[in-house]
Amino acid sequence: MESGPCSRPAEPRHCVSGRAGAGLAFPAFPLSAAGAEPGSRIGTVAAVLPAGGCGERMGVRTPKQFCRVLERPLISYTLQAMERVCWIKDIVVTVTGENMEAMRSIIQRYGHKRISLAEAGATRHRSIFNGLKALAEDQPGCELTRPEVVIIHDAVRPFVEEDILLRVVLAAKEHGAAGAIRPLVSTVVSPSADGHLDHSLDRAKHRASEMPQAFHFDVIYEAYQKCSDFDLEFGTECLQLALKYCHRKAKLVEGTPDLWKVTYKQDLCAAEAMIKEKISQEICVVVNTKDEESVGHLLEEVLRNELNCIKVTSTVLDRTSGDIENFIDQCYSFICVNVVSSESRETRKLLSILEESSLPLLYPVVVVLVHCFDFTVVPLAQKMENLVWIRELAKEAKGRNVLLSGVLLNHSQTLKDFSSVSWTLVISNIPD
Repeated sequence: MESGPCSRPAEPRHCVSGRAGAGLAFPAFPLSAAGAEPGSRIGTVAAVLPAGGCGERMGVRTPKQFCRVLERPLISYTLQAMERVCWIKDIVVTVTGENMEAMRSIIQRYGHKRISLAEAGATRHRSIFNGLKALAEDQPGCELTRPEVVIIHDAVRPFVEEDILLRVVLAAKEHGAAGAIRPLVSTVVSPSADGHLDHSLDRAKHRASEMPQAFHFDVIYEAYQKCSDFDLEFGTECLQLALKYCHRKAKLVEGTPDLWKVTYKQDLCAAEAMIKEKISQEICVVVNTKDEESVGHLLEEVLRNELNCIKVTSTVLDRTSGDIENFIDQCYSFICVNVVSSESRETRKLLSILEESSLPLLYPVVVVLVHCFDFTVVPLAQKMENLVWIRELAKEAKGRNVLLSGVLLNHSQTLKDFSSVSWTLVISNIPD
């Protein structure tokens, strides 16, 4: 539950201004947006993310939504999860006054789009109400369009996927209100006033209410306008407000296991572990030819045999193939193979795709550059020149959340030995 404004700032000193990656200058290879737009099925959709809590249960000085996970504020992951959904038009984040500037810096540094800020209230419900007011078009200075459907989601639930968002929105479109649920892990008991067991709930008949939730905008806005001060002060369930004040029974939608909320310190460690696992669970070998005897394809085959638990694929960066959108949306680790004659074209293509993509990068992307040489022919000066180029490129790419390293491969070196080096570089590039 969001406990309202607090005096603990979001450590704005860690937030630097300037759009990330503005210095990169590679040729453009634009992408189309991921996924099919639902369009007329749902109409206009906006989202409200309350982010005014103090994180008292976490027991740290920094509010949990601003705590860093792999060098990035937690809320940034949640914002990018929402931004990846192209049919969400506006995203309103409610933050306390003392953290407003820190939030602006996060938006600017990580290049977040479609984000508007509103002042958080003293409680969770008051914060959500303020976010709804920013979308209502009946408030002074309102610049946003009143949506047909609004999503309410916690800023500290970073692993929400488009599928569950679409399912709750479609259910809300039909029923007026909808929310994700999950099976109860523990049995819920009701204690008596003197601390003894009064009764327990049948776990099989009850569910845990989760986020995201979605509503007809007019339904939830009316509910908040009618809401009592007691509910605004002590309530936590938006679906209950729609039922109590607008007589709308919410449709309950089965959610996924990754909808959990970061609440305690150990949850930050769990979130970090999930991100690391996602980064390393698939490797894509980028090649410049479909020739099965090429170095890239041979390396792919060796990696597939050596890394049984990791999915290994390959791709040629052909803008007309339609594969680019697929691998950029599902894979976060790349081994980019360049031969001397290619003049690093595959590397430049890949980095251009990452730079120009309309899809925000939800997680850090690991890129290992492989430069193939005949060491008996290529002079030492050229090898050193390549290493310096890789180092400078890595500095620039880091600003776009691309973690880049490189290695020079002798044509005579066995690919089995090199596959181990490549995998080690992928793992070592994942932030601690």
